[in-house]
Amino acid sequence: MFKRYLPILTWLPHYTSRLFAADLMAGVIVSIMVIPQSLAYAIIAGLPPVVGLYASILPLLAYTLFGTSRTLAVGPVAILALMTGAALAPIAVAGSQAYLQAAMVLALLSGLMLTLMGVFKLGFFANFLSHPVISGFLTASGLLIATSQAANLLGISASGFNVTELLPGLISSLPNTHATTLAIGAGSLAFLVLMRLWGRQSLRAIGLPAGVADLIAKAGPVFAVIITTLVTWHFDLDSQGVAVVGDIPKGLPPIMLPGFDLSLWHELLVPALLLSVVGFVESVSMGQMLAAKRRQRISPNQELIGLGTANIAAAVSAGMPVTGGLSRTVINFDAGAQTPAAGTIAAIGIALVTVALTPLLYHLPVASLAATITVSILTLVDVKMIRQTWRYSRSDFSAMAATILLTLVEGVEAGIIAGVTLSIGLFLYRTSRPHSALVGRVPGTEHFRNMTRHDVESESHVALLRIDESLYFANARYLEDTVYALIASRPEVEHVVLICSAINLIDASALESIDAINERLKDSEVTLHLAEVKGPVMDKLKQSDLLDNLSGRVFLSTYAAWCELRKHPDE
Repeated sequence: MFKRYLPILTWLPHYTSRLFAADLMAGVIVSIMVIPQSLAYAIIAGLPPVVGLYASILPLLAYTLFGTSRTLAVGPVAILALMTGAALAPIAVAGSQAYLQAAMVLALLSGLMLTLMGVFKLGFFANFLSHPVISGFLTASGLLIATSQAANLLGISASGFNVTELLPGLISSLPNTHATTLAIGAGSLAFLVLMRLWGRQSLRAIGLPAGVADLIAKAGPVFAVIITTLVTWHFDLDSQGVAVVGDIPKGLPPIMLPGFDLSLWHELLVPALLLSVVGFVESVSMGQMLAAKRRQRISPNQELIGLGTANIAAAVSAGMPVTGGLSRTVINFDAGAQTPAAGTIAAIGIALVTVALTPLLYHLPVASLAATITVSILTLVDVKMIRQTWRYSRSDFSAMAATILLTLVEGVEAGIIAGVTLSIGLFLYRTSRPHSALVGRVPGTEHFRNMTRHDVESESHVALLRIDESLYFANARYLEDTVYALIASRPEVEHVVLICSAINLIDASALESIDAINERLKDSEVTLHLAEVKGPVMDKLKQSDLLDNLSGRVFLSTYAAWCELRKHPDE
């Protein structure tokens, strides 16, 4: 029981010095790598940079206790930062104390929602976000974040959380581009792109081992931050108009509860729910993928609790909403992390930086952070998935396109709500008109196939109707119409066999429709039979009166029905 809700008890008793050595190396690497990201994501959310550091300390400790992934690294991520900024912008002025309080409330609400969803095993709700919708949302969010960072790269001002707000400000401010800031931003951008594309190969070409070359290539953002910070400090560029991070408070995050303002909590309920679902989907997808590589497994419902407690920890330590981050998790995995203890070590490393080294970050140019964000976030733009969805399913593409368009034009909340609504609507539409087929026997076999697609044997007085969908309230009437149309078009039919091999569910509405079909066919002197009914479906049917009133029989297989009902059985 305790191990179920405290997964740390499953691996801590078996913790060894070998595992600690691997976790120590990974934790140190992650703590160094994610500091620029943490600062940058806080800026995206409109929060003081130190909030990103705060959100990378206690949440990691909480996830170590309650998370099930051995390699997932929790902290601020770009998507949640964008959603946080969009949710808080109408509430308070960015960077103000009221804004910070609202961010803490948002993290707390998200944490409570995630934890309760985990306790009540509601992780399946995330399944309502189809992959095309998630891909479209991430693509649009990546474009939005990159657009928002263009102002920092150019040294101009532009604000907003959709392109209709951002682009006019960017275009009108272009004449005010700050040349030195542009040089720093463009230089950092070029350096990071080159390191990402050719850094690993170039370093291996000069004789470095593959592991070292890979690590140095991934450390490109750290080198960019160090170099541009030193250049800015040496040439005193901040006095010449280059925006820098500035003073970052030293010390550990303060422990305090967010204020309880009922109207504020009510206003943030929907954003917190959307943020929770998106964060969970991103995190659990990454966790499952990496766990599979090591033949491990994670528990999605326990992950909800792990992420929920991490967000609660962020809320009580002046942080911002967090989840499992793509880039930091990949770094953690590649660095050899073996257990969640690597997260604790990373948290300790970030805490040490926050306590002692924040003055060294004073001259860090905001343009360098913008370059880091831009290069990282554009990996979310999935052009391949867009093309593939267009070719494979136009209906799924319409949901993806609507998500992208509304995210760009209206903002992240409108985009994801539209995507989810369209996905559910398209699913209901498709399943409300289930595919069905009249089937016949493949000669000389016990197999049955669609009569319009294959050369099969059939009997004019027997209609073998296969229904390729579970039956529920949305398609119950359609089933009735299908059967009645069949009988009307084939007056010679004496037996109708509903083949239920693809039916996993028959709800009360569908049961009533089958009852109605049975009675209607009786009036038409046609016998209704069922075949290949699955065990769980049969268990439910036995609790009803359908089987007692059924005019025909329930056959184990379609072949058994064929042999019984045809007029000229095989010799």
